[in-house]
Amino acid sequence: MGTSLVVALVIVALGLVLVFMVIGIYNGLQRKRIGAQTAWSDVDVQLKRRYDLIPNLVNTVKGYAAHEKGTLEAVISARQRAIDAKSIGEQAQAENMLTQTLGRLFALAEAYPNLKANENFMHLQEELTSTENKVGFARQHYNRSVSQYNEGMAVFPANMIAGMFNFQRMDFFELEDSVQREAPKVAF
Repeated sequence: MGTSLVVALVIVALGLVLVFMVIGIYNGLQRKRIGAQTAWSDVDVQLKRRYDLIPNLVNTVKGYAAHEKGTLEAVISARQRAIDAKSIGEQAQAENMLTQTLGRLFALAEAYPNLKANENFMHLQEELTSTENKVGFARQHYNRSVSQYNEGMAVFPANMIAGMFNFQRMDFFELEDSVQREAPKVAF
């Protein structure tokens, strides 16, 4: 009876170690997923700030370049697509389009010296540049968090636990074109 008791205790101990290992891996994956979700929230906050600046910028430009209606409407339309984006992939595409249209908007300012000298326009331009930098840093943090989460899911034995509990890979926030990887040029 003594050896069977020892065997039973060893089996129970190994079972407990396995249970605690699974719990530890599960909790680690949860922390990484929550970290990535929090990082996305930070990106979202900065994008909303960017979206709030755009109507003011468009209205300022409108006063000087009212006949440039197509460009102004394209900026507003791109902004709305970015606001309405549902997935990270859609968000990245919409942000690409918004960045392009903002670039065209700022190119308009070159043709209107009074607009370039407008204090409100200059302030909005500085705010947008600052916000673009914050968006860039938030994107980097998000992508780093997603990388850690995806890596945590891919390594053994966490990949088995991730599969058992249906953890899903997360998408990176990537820009498609190297030109679009730069913030719009707003310096005059």
